[in-house]
Amino acid sequence: MRYLRLLALFLKASFLVELEYRANFVVRVLVGLFWVGVTILSTTVFFTHTDNIGGWNFNQVLVITGLFTLMGGIIQALLQPNVQKIIEMVRLGTLDFVLTKPVNSQFLASLRYSQLFSAVDVVSGAGIMLVALSRIGYVPDWLALLKFALMFAMALLIVYSIWIIMATMSFWFVKVGNLFELFNSVWNAGRFPVSTFQGILRIVLTVVLPIAFITTFPAQALLGRLDELTLASAVAMGIFMFGFSAWFWRYAVSRYSSASS
Repeated sequence: MRYLRLLALFLKASFLVELEYRANFVVRVLVGLFWVGVTILSTTVFFTHTDNIGGWNFNQVLVITGLFTLMGGIIQALLQPNVQKIIEMVRLGTLDFVLTKPVNSQFLASLRYSQLFSAVDVVSGAGIMLVALSRIGYVPDWLALLKFALMFAMALLIVYSIWIIMATMSFWFVKVGNLFELFNSVWNAGRFPVSTFQGILRIVLTVVLPIAFITTFPAQALLGRLDELTLASAVAMGIFMFGFSAWFWRYAVSRYSSASS
């Protein structure tokens, strides 16, 4: 409960800071809506030439598009600003102020700041999913909703862990920006079902950089198409990656010399 209260305070403080520049906040929200429209339009363009992509029809792919938009909003709202701060603090030596606080350093460093204008992507993504389900004429039963909730939780753990692992590398490497560029390039593939891709690329999107576990498989769960083996694999991967990210952070901090050495 203590950490939930702290998180609520962090979000409130970030929101108040953004409201100091209301015009900027409104413009960023409008820009966010514009890119949501571009994402939907790009998906629609593909279906002007085919009836399905990787065995998924247009409305089913829209569910994935909604998840992609929603998760992208979470990344931009919570992970991206904090990862940038972590890299800056390590470079300047100001991470000392985080490590001396009476709270878990990974929690404080990775969730202290937020860009709440990106919440428009979260809301838009959820809206796209609801519209897609309505167009399909499908109402998920309690089992599908339960599987989706579990898959969504694992997706959050996986994407959080990926970003924290990349940020932690800044303890040893000055330029880690290329890693984020690589992730963003691969992340765009999450707009489409993983079954669209073949060979090595499909393996990469499933195992190496598990984008499929963040978008495709949760969508399958919501649509009642997810098997128990994939569900179990997602749980194992989410727990493993979160545990590894926590261990990697502690390992890096233990070797951090700080500004005063």
